[in-house]
Amino acid sequence: MTISKTKSSYYRRLYVAHLIETGIASVPALIEYTGMPRRTAQDTIKSLAELDIECVFQQTKGERNHSGHYTITNWGAINKHWIKENLTDIKSALDYP
Repeated sequence: MTISKTKSSYYRRLYVAHLIETGIASVPALIEYTGMPRRTAQDTIKSLAELDIECVFQQTKGERNHSGHYTITNWGAINKHWIKENLTDIKSALDYP
């Protein structure tokens, strides 16, 4: 299935937010799980705010150099249950695991 760049970008953001919500919540974990390039993972996390999804980084206590994980604190107008119900289609459209 071929989808537009706009739709693939939107789906990628939804998918990354879903993964963060389910515990795959760091850039290295996202890279390992999805195979996406580091820069794509970083840019996708950063762009979640454009969908009013609030995503914050939580530093691991006692660690340095950005050791920690991301947390979704507010989904805004996005229905996270819709994402879960349509996850198979989203992953298929993006060709992600």
